[in-house]
Amino acid sequence: MAKEWINLVKKELTPEDLLRIIFDYTAKIASERKLNAVLVHMADMGREMILSDRCTVWLIDEPNHQLYTTVAHGVDEIRIPFGTGLVGSAVLSGEPIIIEDAYNDPRHNDENDRKTGYHTKSIITVPFRNNDGEIIGAYQAINKLTAVGYFTARDLELLSLAASYAGKSLESVMLHQEIIDTQREIISTMGEVGEIRSKETGNHVKRVAEYSYVLAIGLGLSASQAELLRTASPMHDIGKVAIPDAVLNKPGKLTEEEYDIIKSHTKIGHQLLRGSKRELLRTASIVAEQHHEKWDGNGYPAGRKGEDIHIFGRITAVADVFDALSAERVYKAAWPIEKIENLFREERGRHFDPAVVDVFFEQLPKLLDIRQRLTDEAE
Repeated sequence: MAKEWINLVKKELTPEDLLRIIFDYTAKIASERKLNAVLVHMADMGREMILSDRCTVWLIDEPNHQLYTTVAHGVDEIRIPFGTGLVGSAVLSGEPIIIEDAYNDPRHNDENDRKTGYHTKSIITVPFRNNDGEIIGAYQAINKLTAVGYFTARDLELLSLAASYAGKSLESVMLHQEIIDTQREIISTMGEVGEIRSKETGNHVKRVAEYSYVLAIGLGLSASQAELLRTASPMHDIGKVAIPDAVLNKPGKLTEEEYDIIKSHTKIGHQLLRGSKRELLRTASIVAEQHHEKWDGNGYPAGRKGEDIHIFGRITAVADVFDALSAERVYKAAWPIEKIENLFREERGRHFDPAVVDVFFEQLPKLLDIRQRLTDEAE
């Protein structure tokens, strides 16, 4: 976020300063794909353009009939009923509002002032619209920091300019986020379908996803890479959808031929997903193919060894085996944690990447918390 502001009287911006702020923040917003980051840039841009003490970006939560903000300088998330307060009035009317003294306006809600000890004086609120002209939120700036002490028509012009650009950019990011969320939902659901056919539970893939994220962060992967793995890992056994029930759920020991059929789920999963241009599905194809490979080269389907196995495959292997051993099933009891720990020590450098096993032990308390939170009994 931009530098911390302090409550000192500031000089009005020169045209050169204003252009610098506009070009700086429009470039940041245009290159950003994360919703929260765009909202932060929007709030900072509005605050700097009109020299306010604080700036809030409000969005509409239609299902809950609320207005909310996750980005507000100086406070945490705020939610208010739709249509209430100055921001609600601006959103309902579609018109901006400028108030010199908030406490002389009955629409002002002073609840947050009472909670925080902050004193709101001048307010400017400007709705912003999407490409179809529909209002999707509003800027609200508080307390002008120049000598005049209140917002002017010039401030309204500048904040309206920011709102016009930012609103349309925000819609693009929100649509992108909606696509990503839809992909995640589909992947998670498909992963659950694969597990249900093999008498597993939907919570198995959820736990594997969360375990994988914790292990990835512990290994030093970036937050974005860890999140990518968390989203893709539920598809690790998607290839099981093509395995006959008679083989997949056979109660007794498998023949060599039947075991080969079971092992083919790794190739099938890879083939199902590998042709996608989406990074998420390409990642899922890697996990599906490589999560049964072993560090010493004795895994399947390709007998990859060591770092020839993708790091996502090595992480998912640990997460998957940990869950398989620690979860109770109709055909087996859950292993006690001491027995699981012994297995990972024995298989360190054989089945599993030593580095991943080391992180497994470091992060075991977090993994156990996840197991408790996503227990099958809660389904």
